Amino acid sequence: MGKIFDTLLGKSSIPAVEGNYMELNLEDYEGKEDATALLVKIAMISDIKDSPKIKNEIYSGNIVIVDISRLKMDKIMYERVLRDLKEVAKDVNGDIIGLGDQRYVVVTPQGVRISRDKIGGAV
Repeated sequence: MGKIFDTLLGKSSIPAVEGNYMELNLEDYEGKEDATALLVKIAMISDIKDSPKIKNEIYSGNIVIVDISRLKMDKIMYERVLRDLKEVAKDVNGDIIGLGDQRYVVVTPQGVRISRDKIGGAV
């Protein structure tokens, strides 16, 4: 009941409204990392040993862009890593696509799909 009187008498902690705008204290919003934010992570993989770190990021709900160019020289390792990443994408109901002449792979978590339609440029 006291808060209602404070609001009516102008003693409220509600920010002042000027015109159609409300003054906000930006310090309340800056510098705070949202724990639920979707992150885009960059990874370089040169061996199957790097795969668990990448998979963990995808399971955590992050999008991972993986540079697989170092694997091109070892066909067997290249196939194993790609199969591993495809399984993770399928497991989390995400998506996977190769980019840049198969130099990069983008793996997404659940709820994120990759469009295969190109925007702009020559088709």
